[in-house]
Amino acid sequence: MKRSHIIAIVIIAVAIGALVGSLYDSSTYADLGQALSNPGKEYHVVGTLDRSQEIVYEPSMNASLTSFSMRDLQGRTCRVHLAKAKPQDLERSERLVLIGEANANGDFEARDMLMKCPSKYNEENKVEG
Repeated sequence: MKRSHIIAIVIIAVAIGALVGSLYDSSTYADLGQALSNPGKEYHVVGTLDRSQEIVYEPSMNASLTSFSMRDLQGRTCRVHLAKAKPQDLERSERLVLIGEANANGDFEARDMLMKCPSKYNEENKVEG
């Protein structure tokens, strides 16, 4: 076997190993029930902001912590601790996707969050229509 063939086989093996490793570590979408029953495992949880509960953001105490409640698509509510400053327009968000894991206390520790906010085009259509 030629030396170039051996090098190509090694490169392919490393690429396959990296692909399998990244698939193993990737998080999955779940509801709060599944995330809370598996503390420490990372999930993507979809839900909405529970507007009946207070949003706590005190930059003088910790500028990288925002706490609020979220309701998942099944109606289960959970306290969330987002490890970021309070996102602009959090109160206006239609849908949230939290990326993180549940802790032993039954809260969700989010390292990141994606928000779906109302589109400005939808607001313009409501005014016109």
